[in-house]
Amino acid sequence: MSNNDIMKKLRVALKFTDDDIIEVLSLVDFRVTKTELGAIFRKEDHPNFKPCGDQLLRNFLNGLIIYKRGPRPSPRTSS
Repeated sequence: MSNNDIMKKLRVALKFTDDDIIEVLSLVDFRVTKTELGAIFRKEDHPNFKPCGDQLLRNFLNGLIIYKRGPRPSPRTSS
């Protein structure tokens, strides 16, 4: 299973739009355009298909954690 397949399955399972995915990626300061996302979700034989890299998938998953759980609480310092 390719990274593109994983992104497609997550998109359907979470009922995300392109804007939702861009929002999740922005939580980890990763910028991507709608055009780039469209290329990732195309079929492999399409001329504008683009393989989803490990970095995009990793940042999406990290952003998804923040999106669902909230930001990581800062550690408490005892004085």
